[in-house]
Amino acid sequence: MYGYDHGAWMFGGWLGMLLIWLVPIILLLAAIKYLATGSKSGRQSKTPLETLEEAYARGEISRDEFLQKRDDLKTQQEQP
Repeated sequence: MYGYDHGAWMFGGWLGMLLIWLVPIILLLAAIKYLATGSKSGRQSKTPLETLEEAYARGEISRDEFLQKRDDLKTQQEQP
């Protein structure tokens, strides 16, 4: 009744069912990961002053350089 193709379809049947279940599960996991990491990166970027303070805290710039750049940033913010 089924002939020789019956064996091939039985193999294709479980493989097809595996793909039918695997693809939505992978898409669901990818969506969850995207939403989870998206909420962390949803924070606004750092202000220039925060970046400057971090550089000073790491010791990348001297105190005098920090104070000068901080004052420069403050004067830039005051200007329209």
